[in-house]
Amino acid sequence: MSTVQNVLFIMADQLRADHLSCYGHPYLQTPSLDALAARGVRFDRAFVNSGVCGPSRMSYYTGRYPSRHGATWNRVPLSVNEITLGEYLAGQGRELALAGKTHIIPDKAGMERLAIDGASELGVLLSRGGFTELDRYDGHHTPGQESGYPAFLRRHGYDSADPWTDYVIAGVDANGQIASGWNMRNVHLPSRVAEAHSETAYMTDQALDFMQRRGSQPWVLHLSYVKPHWPYMAPAPYHQRYTADQCLPVRRNQEELANAHPVVAAYRQQEESVSFSTDECVRVVRPAYQGLIRQLDDHLGRLFDYMEGAGLMKNTLIVFTADHGDFLGDHWLGEKELFYDTVQRVPFIVMDPSAAANATRGQALNDMVESVDVVPTVLRALGTPGPSHRLEGRELQTLLHGRGAGSASGTASGTASSPASGAASSPASGAASSTASGTASTTEWRDCVFSELDYSFRQARILRGKTPQNARAWSVRTDRWRYVYWLDEPEQLFDLHADPDEFQDLGTSATHAATRLELRQRLLDWMLRGKRRTTISDEAVEKATNAHKRAGVFFGQW
Repeated sequence: MSTVQNVLFIMADQLRADHLSCYGHPYLQTPSLDALAARGVRFDRAFVNSGVCGPSRMSYYTGRYPSRHGATWNRVPLSVNEITLGEYLAGQGRELALAGKTHIIPDKAGMERLAIDGASELGVLLSRGGFTELDRYDGHHTPGQESGYPAFLRRHGYDSADPWTDYVIAGVDANGQIASGWNMRNVHLPSRVAEAHSETAYMTDQALDFMQRRGSQPWVLHLSYVKPHWPYMAPAPYHQRYTADQCLPVRRNQEELANAHPVVAAYRQQEESVSFSTDECVRVVRPAYQGLIRQLDDHLGRLFDYMEGAGLMKNTLIVFTADHGDFLGDHWLGEKELFYDTVQRVPFIVMDPSAAANATRGQALNDMVESVDVVPTVLRALGTPGPSHRLEGRELQTLLHGRGAGSASGTASGTASSPASGAASSPASGAASSTASGTASTTEWRDCVFSELDYSFRQARILRGKTPQNARAWSVRTDRWRYVYWLDEPEQLFDLHADPDEFQDLGTSATHAATRLELRQRLLDWMLRGKRRTTISDEAVEKATNAHKRAGVFFGQW
């Protein structure tokens, strides 16, 4: 194994952790990702920092939590003041290429305030979040000029002004009529595009073409697939690869509906949740969802085979993950967003080719990792200093390269990394075992993770009579507890040891008042320690501390 020369950061959209065979799915086989996990590390407890595409991705790209980077929902621009992975790499002579989806929304107002021409080289870079776009394709609306996919489809005979709508997300019903995949009742039908011309095949081809063109030159690629995100239309033969009986059982019960949390109850009134509350919807959609995942795995196998033959598996750091999960009817909900492990927990596989990673190769680690860990991990792999005053994630090499016998964290899957009682520890515990700059530490790895939600854009806010300023929530998850603080709404608490399916909300339980208080304090401590002084480094602060006399200022003398 050699040192890292390249980075391949793969993201699937709306992929649940429990829908890979290496994470335990009994019917859905994902041999390519299983093989990647076997030659790298599979993290069993990886969590996103938001259950929404946009803010989750911005945390992956900036190494910062949503309340700090500010892009708290899909339509919220990422501030020009934020620095993304692409910009960090560009400053070191590397570009971050993109094939697929980002959800970056340009901060046009910010650029106008700074008199930055949006058409200039800098303006284009900022509007794309620091990415060099090979092909940008967000996959849940008709592709625009940013993607070559519509022209590709037309070249292959799909004659339409909007081939995505008319072919990619459409099928033909038993009466010979065109049936839209926007209506979930139709997703048992095969997509009207041939599998080789599908979204997943096309974006894999973009990645292969990029690698072939780069040859032996170093590269960093973010390969971001739009599937298995809705519309859940799969091409043949993947549309019928699985039956409803080969899907995971839906996790919900009637008790959840009684005295439900008011915001969760409002989410259940939204159209996607009403649809997914029916058994028919679950039985139609879940097989198609699984088919899309198997198709993705097959194309990743095609990509990995090329990389193996080209010698790229020996010098490429590979990170595979998702921006969040998908309810698919669990908890009587559709879509994502809320604070259940179904949505918050994602697959997270890292293959580090360096010899130092041999210590953990093939293992399943139980340590808690977050989306914000990707940026510092990539920067360390490439030997690029990361600004510790900005980055809030941790270098995963601390775990990947093994730890001494004195480490208190669990390693093998199933080994607890939190206190046996599962109780939240003191606010000072869980301190970083490494910083963005790679400073060694003797403290434990984190024992909790954090997530945020801004539901201002959702119907649930209107149903609750909230404003865009108080439609927000924050969550802390430890080994045992999931605690949610809702602004101007009741709290939520789940005992994950006694109730792993998160059916019984203990948010108003008098017996658990002390636990809620402790976790609320934990959340407050995390909020107060956020990295908001981003315009000056900690090193600069240290040099300027008590330096007024060196600057010729002699106040306070007698």
